[in-house]
Amino acid sequence: MSLAAPDRKVAAARLWATSRAPYLASAIFASSIKIDPGGGTIAIDRSWQIRADPEVLDSLSVPELGRLLIHLCAHLIRDHATRARALGVTEENRRAQWNRAADAEINDDLASDDLVPACAGDRPADLGCEDGALAEHYYEAGSPGPRRWDCGSGADGCDRPGDGHGHIDPRQAELLRLKVAADIHGQPPGTMPGGWQRWAETILPSRTDWRRALAAEIRRGVALTAGLVDYSYHRPSRRAHLNDEIVLPTMVRPVPEVAIVCDTSGSMHDGLLARALAEIDGILTRAGLRRGAPVLAVDTAVHTVRRVASARQVTLAGGGGTDMGRGIEAAAMLRPRPTIIVVLTDGFTPWPARAPNGTRVVVGLLTQATIGMAPPQGPDWARTILIDEAA
Repeated sequence: MSLAAPDRKVAAARLWATSRAPYLASAIFASSIKIDPGGGTIAIDRSWQIRADPEVLDSLSVPELGRLLIHLCAHLIRDHATRARALGVTEENRRAQWNRAADAEINDDLASDDLVPACAGDRPADLGCEDGALAEHYYEAGSPGPRRWDCGSGADGCDRPGDGHGHIDPRQAELLRLKVAADIHGQPPGTMPGGWQRWAETILPSRTDWRRALAAEIRRGVALTAGLVDYSYHRPSRRAHLNDEIVLPTMVRPVPEVAIVCDTSGSMHDGLLARALAEIDGILTRAGLRRGAPVLAVDTAVHTVRRVASARQVTLAGGGGTDMGRGIEAAAMLRPRPTIIVVLTDGFTPWPARAPNGTRVVVGLLTQATIGMAPPQGPDWARTILIDEAA
């Protein structure tokens, strides 16, 4: 391979990577790449410099190199080096275990878009763990094993000879992470892995007042329905006397209907249930639901259904597993059919593949601190409002 050939291949791989993961383009193009003959690897250091051995480059196709560039930059984006140092990861065997854990955290989110590099392909299952956790959890709970690929000091925080010659210092790196988080926030819902969305929320938290957002979302659906008119034969038209031979329908305006599904599973401790009740009161008052709304208490089954005008009238029953899909299905079958279904949950639930026909779903996600686990999310097809514990 000629000296110019590695540069051309790296340029092609960068273009491939940014076309597949445009939300990471800022980081991929910001990282410098140094051709490092005899280095024996392709790795990234803490200064955002990727050192690439031409022989290793020659062994990888452009798409596979593109996957590896995404993977290596993801270590820096998620600040795995600082997180490794906080855990005191210094010994070689511990560095290898951390590298595998960090790879698993990244690859878990790259898998859905076929962006996992084969050379650094450790997944949570390879460590005997479930998907959706953080590297710290995989590091402590994961089974030991050999490291597939040494991703460099950018992954484990331990410098190698020749490190530290990149052009990005810690302050610039933090600004770059904020830029990537903003780019992720700008992507349409459901178009990218949920793990990246959760990461962006921790780096660039939404400043939306969730109470106003939830009320506005409900009022929007109510307004859409309130503006509709339809024909009905349930009562005669006021113009029926004009023609005795034809039965004329009358025009009716549907009354908007809101149903509330409240998670009462075992993961909803007393504090979360109290917050859910407070939100029920808020929904009833802020959305102007004078007729009240049916509230369904749901874990893996629907336990109670009752129309209430205040949270004091709600009966919370359950305490088992969690499946909010059952509650959404039951709410959609209510008569009159709800215009909007509001689901109040901690998010530890499976979700249906799609929304019920003709009904808007708003998920009020009651956030809480979790240890070693990434926070849950609502379904891609619903409007999700984070209800902050501190709010």
